[in-house]
Amino acid sequence: MHKTLAIFAAIVGMTMIGFAQAQQPPVMTQQTQTIKRIPLQKFEVPGTNFETVIGIAEIAPNAMIGRHTHPGPESGYLLEGEITLLVDGEAPLPLKAGQSYKVPARAIHDAKTGPQGAKVIATYVVEKGQPIASPAN
Repeated sequence: MHKTLAIFAAIVGMTMIGFAQAQQPPVMTQQTQTIKRIPLQKFEVPGTNFETVIGIAEIAPNAMIGRHTHPGPESGYLLEGEITLLVDGEAPLPLKAGQSYKVPARAIHDAKTGPQGAKVIATYVVEKGQPIASPAN
């Protein structure tokens, strides 16, 4: 059940390095009552029109994060807590700390945390100039 997906980011075998405020993508810096996002690193994929964004999401207990999509793949690694990944067209994927996941580009998905909430490290590969995430209908 270990799938790579560095939401939530095991596409990560990379060292986490903070990046300058000017480089932070807006969606990774937004805070809500449900999710606190902490940007860690952003870098260009050489020779392409893509960039990789890595961050941590701290999600409140028993919360739904909301149906959304990403223009590129997402991969993640659950640091703490439990979460159920809900990708349209796939069976729900329950995850516990120490497990990883992946979400294909443009797949509509959501996630629900357990009673302890969750802390996830996620990696997003997106085309430059595109938002990391967009709400799904």
